[in-house]
Amino acid sequence: MQARVDEGAGATVAVDIGGTKIAGAVVHPDGSLSGSTRRPTPRTPDPEEVMNAVEEVVAELASDASWAEVRRCGIGSAGPVDARLGTVSPVNIGAWRGFPIRSRIKEALARHGADVPTALVGDGVAMAAAEHWLGAARGRDSALCMVVSTGVGGGLVLDGRLHPGPTGNAGHIGHISVDVDGVPCACGGRGCVEAIASGTSIARWAAEQGWRAPGTDRSAVAVAASAAAGDAVALAAFDRAGRALAAAIAATATLVETEVAVIGGGVAASGEVLFAPLRKHLRTYATLSFVRELEVHPAELGTDAGLVGAAAAARQVLAPV
Repeated sequence: MQARVDEGAGATVAVDIGGTKIAGAVVHPDGSLSGSTRRPTPRTPDPEEVMNAVEEVVAELASDASWAEVRRCGIGSAGPVDARLGTVSPVNIGAWRGFPIRSRIKEALARHGADVPTALVGDGVAMAAAEHWLGAARGRDSALCMVVSTGVGGGLVLDGRLHPGPTGNAGHIGHISVDVDGVPCACGGRGCVEAIASGTSIARWAAEQGWRAPGTDRSAVAVAASAAAGDAVALAAFDRAGRALAAAIAATATLVETEVAVIGGGVAASGEVLFAPLRKHLRTYATLSFVRELEVHPAELGTDAGLVGAAAAARQVLAPV
């Protein structure tokens, strides 16, 4: 069992691992960051090449003036993750399957004089920890926080504390099925939220329905721009995505009585193009008395959410019992 540390003492090394970048920072008790650095995630079949990028990030952080104040490390990673084993198998990092990231980062930290306890959670859980600590879920006892981007992930706060689950994946709302006869999902299921509401899925469905990008950009960002300009197919694509998200949010709120749903990520950056249909459909799905007042808000922490959240998760997971 890893050592337990005081939740408020010292700084936290945060590492945010995704399919496009590996980022790191020293996160202080007030949530401020220092020494922020990042590397592109190597596109390689060699797991050690990816790990080399992580080690470069750790080495650069070790030169930060506050390195001596580090008392713990938090890792937020694209998943699946297994917090029990300390391993990751990110869908978007093919070189890592069952990769022992927690132990490898602990070793890297120790080489730079920071032999500290280390926690691992999924990136959606990290985002939930960040928004509950400093963002749109601050002060709430129960919250669902979601990332809607290339994929759809999430995390839960219950009874005022992060709820990562045994493996660090709890709240992974992207793989709730909202259409039992729906399109196949990469996870092996059917009709998952991710297969309908991710940026990739929105763009694909719009193109299949005849939407044509005004330029060369055929991403969800371009679909959102067309929707904002009144394009009927683009509006329908976001209505469909908003409906899928609303159904899953209502189901989650009904199950665990969440007060608020916080949504971040690239698709959420489209603003009311997404939030207006989502809130409209939520009124259809969240009908029971204890979920009718459920609020939906955009995330507040932006690109720093992964790092702030990795630190926040470590502060809770490694706090005294």
